[in-house]
Amino acid sequence: MRRSAGCVLLLAVTGNLMAQTSEESALRQEIELLRQRYEAQQNALMILEQRLRQIEGASSAAAPTARTASPRVASASQGTGNAASGYGQSLRDDNEQAPSVEALYQEASGFFGGGSFSIEPGLTYSHYDTRQLFLNGFLALDAIFLGNIGVDEINADTFTFDLTARYNWRQRWQFDVNVPYIYRETTYRSAGAGGASTTFSEQVVEGGPKLGDISFGVAYKFLDESPGRPDAVFSLRVKAPTGDHPYGIKLNQSPDNDNLTVPESLPTGNGAWSATAGISLVKTLDPAVVFGNLAYTHNFAEDFSDISAQREIEVPGSVKLGDYFQFGLGMAFALNERMSLSISFSELISRSSRIRYDGGNWQTVDGSDANAAYFNIGMTLAASDRLTVVPNLSMGLTPDAPDFSLSLKFPYYF
Repeated sequence: MRRSAGCVLLLAVTGNLMAQTSEESALRQEIELLRQRYEAQQNALMILEQRLRQIEGASSAAAPTARTASPRVASASQGTGNAASGYGQSLRDDNEQAPSVEALYQEASGFFGGGSFSIEPGLTYSHYDTRQLFLNGFLALDAIFLGNIGVDEINADTFTFDLTARYNWRQRWQFDVNVPYIYRETTYRSAGAGGASTTFSEQVVEGGPKLGDISFGVAYKFLDESPGRPDAVFSLRVKAPTGDHPYGIKLNQSPDNDNLTVPESLPTGNGAWSATAGISLVKTLDPAVVFGNLAYTHNFAEDFSDISAQREIEVPGSVKLGDYFQFGLGMAFALNERMSLSISFSELISRSSRIRYDGGNWQTVDGSDANAAYFNIGMTLAASDRLTVVPNLSMGLTPDAPDFSLSLKFPYYF
């Protein structure tokens, strides 16, 4: 009996030990499983945090090849990953450039590498206001003016609708054509001789909408950005005189004001072929992007059957518009994944134009040189993977520049 009781006790103890061992093993397996899940959650959290940082700092630098890729290409590449690619592949996919930065680079460099083909409708409004004071007399006692005073005022408004088509080849070459339609309205005012209000007169001249000067361009991206160099794009543009030229337009004198003469129509082009060569540079200085451009335009001499502004008189001759330099500097940064903001300064410096009547020599046109400086505030909004909205406000800083210009463009990629 004692032996049977001892065996039973031994079996009970052994069973308890085995049960404890089995429970311990199960607990260890459960702990290991929880640890693995915790590590997976930590990795997932790391990826989510990195995505959040990219959205908050969308203007940070990315791989040079991503800057010539379309925003929708980046989205497509992120969608091709699978579970077998792992977290490393997800991180590489997340390094694609944000749409706002892509749009920013394209506007800054003038190189639209976001698709094989794109169109860009645009609308621009410009306003120009100038006043001139003409004096004919002398000052008495250095304070009182004795004689005639004439005040002239010109207000000009121009609306331009243009359509640009671009074709991108191999992410290096870009070909484009720009077709503008222009509507102009100019108001001429004069107080007349003596400044009497009874002789004040005003005339409004309208023109258009008519076809302007069509231009063709080609651009080549010859440098990709690296730590020590910027993106660089070389461009060449040719403009054809397809609009109405200003030469031979006759002037009409106001019947009640001898001081006021106005043109019978308004031109939509300058009447001359021109060629422009330029270079654009774009560099990332995290968190901003800086850019600059430099261009030179050569105008070719053109012959016209009439270059006289006097009625019932036709004088054939040639016109050589002044060549000009143009440069700009600016800075831009992304506000979020879809929107970026830019500010820039640009200036155009033109030489004097010349005319030559048949049988005569070239003569310089006094006052035909120009210095037009602008301060620009722009924005790019990536409305979708295919459509970008680009508003821009340009304010004139010199008398030769328009008072302001407001434009709105809509680049769309196919």
